[in-house]
Amino acid sequence: MNWNIFKRKPKAERKKKSKTREWVDAIVFAVIAATIIRGLLFSAYAIPSGSMEGTQLVGDYLFVSKISYGPRIANTPLAIPFTEPKVFGIKTYLSFLQLPYWRLPGLGEIKKGDIVVFNTPEEADLEHSTPVDERTSLIKRCQATPGDTLTIVNTQVYINGKAAPNAPHQQTSYLVTTTDATPINPKILTDLNIEKRMQRDTNVYELVIPRENIATLKSYSNIKSIVTIIKKAGEIDSSSLVFPRDLNLKWNEDNYGPLIIPKRGWTISVNDSTMTLYRRAIEVYENNKIDVNGKDYYINGKKADTYTFKMNYYWMMGDNRHDSWDSRFWGYVPEDHIVGKAVMTFFSTDSTKSFFNKIRWHRIFKPID
Repeated sequence: MNWNIFKRKPKAERKKKSKTREWVDAIVFAVIAATIIRGLLFSAYAIPSGSMEGTQLVGDYLFVSKISYGPRIANTPLAIPFTEPKVFGIKTYLSFLQLPYWRLPGLGEIKKGDIVVFNTPEEADLEHSTPVDERTSLIKRCQATPGDTLTIVNTQVYINGKAAPNAPHQQTSYLVTTTDATPINPKILTDLNIEKRMQRDTNVYELVIPRENIATLKSYSNIKSIVTIIKKAGEIDSSSLVFPRDLNLKWNEDNYGPLIIPKRGWTISVNDSTMTLYRRAIEVYENNKIDVNGKDYYINGKKADTYTFKMNYYWMMGDNRHDSWDSRFWGYVPEDHIVGKAVMTFFSTDSTKSFFNKIRWHRIFKPID
């Protein structure tokens, strides 16, 4: 009698993968995993300019948390991963397929004081024709959130009538006068992290000085005076007009507002005054066509007396106040431009130092506040 009739037959051996197939599978898996992590959780960004100097330095490399405010689904899904929007002048994405704005739930909302990475709103104009997620990335500190009333008085930001906390290492420019025409020792400027913006006279300098180093600079015998540079209220410089570039407002970068930041669901009257302040948001960011006939405004061909905003907006400013091109000059940041929250400096290099001293070791894996 055959007792093996119920015995399992051995499985046929699986065909062994070739080395090439193993490498291909590993690379595909790595790309998919990295794309998911980069798209939904974290991305790395570099600080290219000095607008956040004092807090974040040129040469800092940051981890940016996308899950903090909710991962934004890519507008241009057909793109080469891990590349800039243009390489050698050639686009790395296909713009014929663009998805509408959509964001997954996040861990929280943007708060005043957060350091935020976002796509520049300046590139929203038609002549750029650049999808939102392919626009240049900027990093600034959020000063006002939707519905806030923002005012700047002698460089101090006020939100809803109360002075906003200043960043711990916020910087601005000062007029420094020396006792004679002898130049300030460059080593002093380097040691105190002072930036020389210009020399106005033989003994007068415009310097950007970290607040914690002002007293040290004053202690030098050839320093006569250090005065904060502030544009007076109503003082307008036609070469650097602030948003919304209306001379009648008489606003400047140091004395500005009051201005209400648009909020989703907020309804405004449509007239010359509100269109001065909000037309760009309505027309450019929320994709409406505005026409004017006498004193009447038409939105998408219909006479409009009111308008209700579809998105939330934010006001972003650099901590290096006199060396930052920010919301004071180009206005609100729409919610669909928000990338994420800067949470950590994971690496940092100083291009001005020698090879062995380039790495700023004290900034590696430094939390951002």
